[in-house]
Amino acid sequence: MRMLLWFLVLSALDLAAWGVPTIVSRKEWGARSLTCRAQLTRPVAYVITDQITGMECEEQNACSQKLRGLQSRSVYTKGWCDVAYNFLVGNDGRVYEGVGWNIQGMHTQGYNNISLGLAFFGNNLGSSPSPTALSAAEDLIFYAIKNGHLSPRYIQPLLLKAESCLVPHQPLMPRKACPNIITRSAWEARQTHCPTMSLPAKYVVIIHTAGATCNVSMDCRIRVRDIQSYHIDAKDFCDIGYHFLVGQDGGVYEGVGWHTEGSHTYGYNDIGLGIAFIGNFVEKPPNAAALEAAQSLIHCSVVKGYLVPNYLLVGHSDVTDILSPGRALYNIIKTWPHFRQ
Repeated sequence: MRMLLWFLVLSALDLAAWGVPTIVSRKEWGARSLTCRAQLTRPVAYVITDQITGMECEEQNACSQKLRGLQSRSVYTKGWCDVAYNFLVGNDGRVYEGVGWNIQGMHTQGYNNISLGLAFFGNNLGSSPSPTALSAAEDLIFYAIKNGHLSPRYIQPLLLKAESCLVPHQPLMPRKACPNIITRSAWEARQTHCPTMSLPAKYVVIIHTAGATCNVSMDCRIRVRDIQSYHIDAKDFCDIGYHFLVGQDGGVYEGVGWHTEGSHTYGYNDIGLGIAFIGNFVEKPPNAAALEAAQSLIHCSVVKGYLVPNYLLVGHSDVTDILSPGRALYNIIKTWPHFRQ
C-alpha cells in the first residue's frame, strides 16, 4: 500500500535531537544470503514509504518469521533478488534491515536507484502504524541523514508524524506524463533534412556524450549546439546523432526528436530512441534530476505511442563496441524496467 512518494525539506534539521534506531540485522531475523548487486550512490535524494498488510506481529520473533515469509515470496514468486525495501519498520518499534544502506531496492519504478525504500508492517489491517513504529521511522531517517546515506536537502521526515500521510485512501502525487522538453528552436538548432523514423520505436539506447557536462540551461543549450555542429561538420551526420539529450539541469533537449531517424548506433538508428546524457559518466553517475528526466521521457514516449510498451532498454555498449554510457551510469540503467543486456 503506497502512502507517500517523497518529502521535501522546508527547513533546517536538528539532527542532534533524534535517537539511534534499533536495527535488527538480516542475520538476526534469519534472512537468506543477500544476492542483490546493484549499488546505491549515496546520499540518495528520496524516501519512499509503503505499508505492507497481512503481516500482523507485535514482537521480534513473530515479526522475523513474517519477514522470512516475505523474503521467500519476493524471491520465488516475484523473481526478485530479495525483499523490495532497504528497511522495514515493525509495529513492535524495531527497524528490520532489508537490503540495507548500500543496495538498491525494488520498491518503486524510476526511484530504486535514487531512494531509500521504507515499509511499515505488523499493524492490523486498516490501521495506521503504531506511534513506536512512526518514532522508529523518524529516528531511522534522521540517522540516515546524519551518516550521509540521505540528503537533507530533499527530505522532510517530520511529515511522517502526520497521520493523514498513512491513510490508505490518500491520493498519490501524480506523475507528469511528459517532461518539459527544450525544443530545437529554443537551443537554436541548424535546420536539416533527415530520414523519417520508423515509429513506434522498439528500443531505448542510453548513451553519454563523453564530453563536458552542464548544470544550467544556458550552458546545456550551448553544449547541444556544439554537439550538433560536431556531428554535422566533423562526422558528416545528417544532424545531431541523438533523439534527445538530458542535462544535469534536469532538462530534456530535443535532438532530432521522435519523428526523425538518429545517427547514434548502427542497426538501431531507425528502431531505437537514442537518449544521451550530456557528460562523461564513467566514474560518477548523473544527478537525480537528470535520471528522473530521462525516465520521464521514456514514460512519455510510451504514453504518446512513439515507443512500444514492451520496449527493450540497452546501454550503448551493449549494442556496439564503445565505453558509452559509462560504467557509473550503466550500473544505474541496468536496474531500470525493460533493461536487456
